[in-house]
Amino acid sequence: MQYNIIGDSLPVLLLQLEQGETVQCESGAMSWMDKGIRMDTKAGGIGKAVGRMFSGESLFLNHYHAEQAGELALAATFPGSIRAIEVTPDRPIVAQKSAFLAMIGNVNMSVFFQKKIGAGLVGGEGFIMQKFEGSGLVFLEIDGTAVEYDLQMGQQKIVDTGYLAMMDASVSMDVETVGSLKNAFFGGEGIFNTVLTGPGHIVIQSLPAYVTARNLARYIPSK
Repeated sequence: MQYNIIGDSLPVLLLQLEQGETVQCESGAMSWMDKGIRMDTKAGGIGKAVGRMFSGESLFLNHYHAEQAGELALAATFPGSIRAIEVTPDRPIVAQKSAFLAMIGNVNMSVFFQKKIGAGLVGGEGFIMQKFEGSGLVFLEIDGTAVEYDLQMGQQKIVDTGYLAMMDASVSMDVETVGSLKNAFFGGEGIFNTVLTGPGHIVIQSLPAYVTARNLARYIPSK
């Protein structure tokens, strides 16, 4: 299957399906497609459906099957970028809630629970995230610009709440306070930061959707 990501801050993923090929997408992701591509909505079992709901996704996945060769277009839902991440048996990945756009190949999406509950409850990235395992490509939506790093063993990166988009499953996550009470209450950065420790690849997003919503809310008159 061939793909192309076009556009700048409002990207579109164009998938060129050959006859017999199938792609799995988040519910409502399709923007346009050629005739001859059939959609089939599946839950994939109650356990997986409930897991997707808790991780911020729809209960169902749409499977687009090419009965004849054609194009399927999936547009981003927020200004930013789309990244194609290769998943292999020895390289599973973990992504933020609602990042999933589509996947091709033999990839399994499941719920990922933080091993350290504190990291999930107060770290800002969520106790429940998404884990992708198997062999294939996963397409993720990144809010704003995607900045990527390869962390070496023991190397750390401190990330503000909500800015982590994706990491290799080999990366560990923890939290730390921003320091003194003065920093916490007057520094404008919140009380906790997320600490990522290598080895592994991470993707940080420059403009989380919730940050944009929070900033826009300042300009909306209250009733």
